[in-house]
Amino acid sequence: MQLPVMPPVSPMLSKSVPAIPPGASYEPKWDGFRSILFRDGDEVELGSRNERPMTRYFPELVEAARSELPDRCVIDGEIVIATAGGLDFEALQLRLHPAASRVRMLAGQTPAAFIAFDLLALADTDYTARPFVDRRAALDDALSGTGPTFHVTPATTDVATAARWFDEFEGAGLDGIIAKPLDGVYLPDKRVMFKVKHQRTADCVVAGYRVHKSGPDAVGSLLLGLYDSDGALASVGVIGAFPMARRRELFTELQPLVTTFDDHPWNWAAHVDPDVVRRYGGGSRWNAGKDLSFVPLRPERVVEVRYDHMEGRRFRHTAQFNRWRPDRDPRSCTYAQLDQPVTFSLADIVPGLGRL
Repeated sequence: MQLPVMPPVSPMLSKSVPAIPPGASYEPKWDGFRSILFRDGDEVELGSRNERPMTRYFPELVEAARSELPDRCVIDGEIVIATAGGLDFEALQLRLHPAASRVRMLAGQTPAAFIAFDLLALADTDYTARPFVDRRAALDDALSGTGPTFHVTPATTDVATAARWFDEFEGAGLDGIIAKPLDGVYLPDKRVMFKVKHQRTADCVVAGYRVHKSGPDAVGSLLLGLYDSDGALASVGVIGAFPMARRRELFTELQPLVTTFDDHPWNWAAHVDPDVVRRYGGGSRWNAGKDLSFVPLRPERVVEVRYDHMEGRRFRHTAQFNRWRPDRDPRSCTYAQLDQPVTFSLADIVPGLGRL
């Protein structure tokens, strides 16, 4: 492979800001695997944010790149799995499997797509030192008419349109807006873009804790639950970003609530029904060998947390501690309190996406 920009390359990054900044190019924030794709004829490589290749996990993208992309190019984008119901990050995670046969099977069952949003090189030209407005124009031209696997993300310089996208596109599984300076050059591994993400709060029941790696007298993370319409307590995620002194204080504070698994709703060993395990959070979605042991607590304490959005019945990312809510009845902590984004079709964002 001989390209003007050679792998590995660390993607350019973004930093969080509370509001959409003026005077930029705005794009939807896709929820997938960040990847820089390198193509030189039949040679195709998919890099990742940590510079490790992901080529073996997405053979369908390699094949599609050979037929849909310019013969020699380097493109920054996001690998996603699009369905009629929106982006499916869980299906994307399942692709990181060591068995090539399973990867090929999933590639056929749940094919991935690639959302392109920056151009680093084309033919013999290195575009990284050019302003983004020029890179974007070259990307639009180079990928004009591609598909059904490779797509260029929508972009606008109108703040009002970006604000509308921020509200509407969440219903398709997107999680915010990226703002890029129009005159910015491509700076690998530098946080020179801006991201605005959805931020919400929820009151959750604390139903257990895991000990910290430093020792048995400190809390590593708190396990959070919400009651569903059937009155069952479902696992929705964890919080764990506490100073070490606070971790030890929490350990002491929570000891009076420690109980056994006999009457605890999350006795995973008793949940042998796969549907029960799936529904109420037993087991790890990403790592079947992960240690899921925890100290069960009577579900009597309520905490308010910050989160960006849900994926199914769980927080998509780790929630953040906001405050304790001693005034809340744990039984009032239900899914009904959560915002429900208006359903929005991926095909209305990128024509043809999600219809493979």
